Amino acid sequence: MSELDTVKDKFAAQIEAASELRALDDIRVSALGKKGEISAMMAGLGKMSIEEKKVMGPALNGLKRDIAALIEARKTVLEDAALDAALASETMDMSLPVGRAAGTLHPVQQVMEEMAVIFSDMGFSVAEGPDIEDDFHNFTALNFPPGHPARDMHDTFFMKPDADGEQKVLRTHTSPVQIRTMLSEKPPIRIIAPGRTYRCDSDQTHTPMFHQVEGLVIDKGIHMGHLKGVLMDFVSAFFETDVDVQFRPHHFPFTEPSAEMDVRYERDGAAIKIGTGESWMEILGCGMVHPNVLRACNLDPDEYQGFAFGMGVDRLAMLKYGMPDLRDMFAGDTRWLSHYGFDPLLQANMATGLS
Repeated sequence: MSELDTVKDKFAAQIEAASELRALDDIRVSALGKKGEISAMMAGLGKMSIEEKKVMGPALNGLKRDIAALIEARKTVLEDAALDAALASETMDMSLPVGRAAGTLHPVQQVMEEMAVIFSDMGFSVAEGPDIEDDFHNFTALNFPPGHPARDMHDTFFMKPDADGEQKVLRTHTSPVQIRTMLSEKPPIRIIAPGRTYRCDSDQTHTPMFHQVEGLVIDKGIHMGHLKGVLMDFVSAFFETDVDVQFRPHHFPFTEPSAEMDVRYERDGAAIKIGTGESWMEILGCGMVHPNVLRACNLDPDEYQGFAFGMGVDRLAMLKYGMPDLRDMFAGDTRWLSHYGFDPLLQANMATGLS
């Protein structure tokens, strides 16, 4: 037993004197490794009598635990000291002028900034809302009746009910921002609502999380001509060329009448050219705000009218900048970002060009 005390004191002194992690690990190996001193002592238990084993077994296990605890404690001290030294030596002078940024702006962020510039030039402001929504703002107020297919589990990410039994969802569109705006502000209203949205879908042109920009105008005397004019001006400004468009009747629960807008395009090999050709591509949905939506937001549909529209930011980025696969946008590949990314110091503006 006196030998165990001697061994413990020896290794305790070595551990306390260790000044770096590598030296501490060498001590651990010499004490507790397969060929270490304590391991060799434990191997000698096989030659002892039963009575000796009853005494020495627990004693050796206790010695092993004590040495391991001392090593771990010293390791924590040395790691903290190394971190403090790194923080002290790797300081950055924030008052120095900014050099050229090494990173790039993600195409999704670039397109969202381009859209914000275009619509702000038309007098729109930017509104935001939470990613986690309740049923009222995400469905009910937008004229989605119970049992509507969009409420189905295959489309919507439902969360576990809270303590009050309310079941929240990851918003399936940014339309709840429109509802929150109409409930909190008085007309006239002219906003766009950019942000992340979530749906249970994943393939080359769909991802479980994607980005939308929706727009809303509420005022007196608003009609479909205003909607068409705003969207026609937008696509021409966004694609930076004259673009032919057409509107087709469609159905959305929150607009009546509803429409989808197509743009003229043609394929040139793998590339898509917007504004020329004989084919049409749908790029957004729109319509006049449904009277039921206005009533849900405490607005009189006989006094106020409005229009709304929504479009996928990721899809528009693919069309404008020739990206073939939507999933690459979320892969975090720096090679892809360096190829498709934008200089963060060159901000989009209407004077010198969006991109």
